[in-house]
Parts: sequence; C-alpha cells; structure tokens
Amino acid sequence: MDIPFEPQVFGYNINIHLVLEYLAFFIAYRYYVFLRRKSKDHISSNNRLSIILGAALGALIGSRLVGFLENPIIEFSQENLIQLLNTKTIMGGLFGGLLGVEFAKKRIGETQSSGDLFVFPIILGIFIGRIGCFLSGVNEFTYGAKTTSIFGMDLGEGVLRHPTSLYELVFLILLFFSLKHIKKTSDLKNGDLFKWFMILYFGFRFFIEFLKPNVFYVFGLSTIQILCIICWLYYKRTILKPLLASPKGKNNGGYKN
Repeated sequence: MDIPFEPQVFGYNINIHLVLEYLAFFIAYRYYVFLRRKSKDHISSNNRLSIILGAALGALIGSRLVGFLENPIIEFSQENLIQLLNTKTIMGGLFGGLLGVEFAKKRIGETQSSGDLFVFPIILGIFIGRIGCFLSGVNEFTYGAKTTSIFGMDLGEGVLRHPTSLYELVFLILLFFSLKHIKKTSDLKNGDLFKWFMILYFGFRFFIEFLKPNVFYVFGLSTIQILCIICWLYYKRTILKPLLASPKGKNNGGYKN
C-alpha cells in the first residue's frame, strides 16, 4: 500500500482522511451512548444535551481558532482563505469543547462533573482520525520532521520523516488501557478521569510537537505547545494534588479540593 493512500471508487478518488474523520465522530458517539446506557448518569437528559451542544460549539470554534494561530502570518488570498477556513486541530477542539461545556453548565446551573463519560469515546475517535492522518501522508499537516532514525518512513515525498501519527496511535492505546485500569482500581472523584486524560494527552502532544516541522513563535514553542501549557495551568490543582496531599494518617493542613 502506497502512502498517501488514495483509494478509487467508481473512478473517483476518495479522501480517506475525511472518510475516517466522519467515521470517528459516528463511532465515538455510538460508544458514548453505549457507555451512558451502562452507567448511572447523575445529569438529566436535557442538561446532558445542553452540555453536548456546548461542547460541539466550543470545539468548532476552538479547532478553527487554534488551527489559524498555528500559521497566522499568511498572505490573504481567496485560496489561502479557503484553506484557513478548513484548517482545524483536535487540540483546539478539545480545549474549546472544555470551555464550551463549562459555559453551558454555568448557563443551565449544572454542578455535576460531566467529562468522565466522554473520555474513552474521545480517545477512540482520535485514534480512528489518526489512522486517516497516517494514511494521508504529506497531504495532511500531521506528519513529522525529517529524520535519519530507524523510525523514519517515506510518507509520500521520497523523504524519511517521523511517523508522528503512528507514535500517537501507540500512545492512545496505552492511554486507553491505562485509564481503564485506573478507573477500575482507583477511587477517583467524579470528573478526575477526564482531567487526567486532558493532562496526559496534552502532555504527550507538547513533546511530540518537537518532532514536527512546526513554526515556533514564542520562547521556541509552537501554538499547540502554548495551548498545552495553558491546559496544564487550567488543571494545576489536579496536577499538584498528589504532591500536596497529606501522608496517610496525617493531616498537615494541605491541599483541599
């Protein structure tokens, strides 16, 4: 199989990345519905719908905004404008969706944490989407920088590059089963699973960005990496909680959630 992988159906080239992207949304949503039916959801159906709509709107705005900020210095022409409108990133979608959820919950007066049910469907959706990124090769700006390492692959231009999409697929598998194990064996508070998903996934993306041919604007960091730092700051209480927690059987007046 050649990369970029461009199958033909009835003489038409199929955009495999677009097909898998839509498939990712569909399967992830069906997985979410399955998990919700199996679990006891403390949020009413009407409020859950409002939260999903808030997440969708926030994700739409965030994905486009961060996608634009990845390359804000661009000559404005009709062709480039269309490209900018089609540019999106999962990182902006995740953080924008988070803000959209918080806004929706504040509007409807919902106080229960709502993110845990979304964790595994999100991971599955990203996984399917990343397969499309890999199969698209250099047709999608998700490929890695040039490399001479043993991991280098020809992604469609005769040059060895880091297959960063494959790296992410491996990480997502590990993340999925690690969080499954933590959920079963740890006494997590409602909402903590989603927080740690965001912390760990954004942590992975922070470091993997160094292997991509990015534009590094501020302090040698890309827009995605700056967003990762913002995410860590947003969840700093969760990150610091294990460090500040009192030893078992002692009370040092430390962290309170």
